[in-house]
Amino acid sequence: MRSRSAPPSLADVCPCGRPAAYADCCGRYHAGPLALQAPDPESLMRSRYSAFVKDLRPYLLATWHPSTRPAEIEAPEAGLQWLGLDVRRAVQTDADHGVVEFVARSKLGGRAHRLHEVSTFVREDGRWLYVRAQD
Repeated sequence: MRSRSAPPSLADVCPCGRPAAYADCCGRYHAGPLALQAPDPESLMRSRYSAFVKDLRPYLLATWHPSTRPAEIEAPEAGLQWLGLDVRRAVQTDADHGVVEFVARSKLGGRAHRLHEVSTFVREDGRWLYVRAQD
């Protein structure tokens, strides 16, 4: 008789929106043996969203392409709450390029905000990197 694993509790669920525990989802790309090894553009984008939620600025910088990466990322504003992520489209255009369209929702000072972005990604030396938002 096989036992089923219980669904993750709300405290453990990954912020990226996938129905998995953080440690089994984006957390494995943030630290441990699979650190910085997201397997595709969508997984990298989701792990970056989770890194924003958890304020993992070193991860964000490490997964940002050097040609567009800022020198630093400022700390989030006090009271910022991330409310969710909706991936609208994720396309790997070839072996080393991809595009992800998403909406990230947040709340600050009682006001709701939406970030709608179409992001480009590139794989270099086996690692996916965020390049920039398309114009």
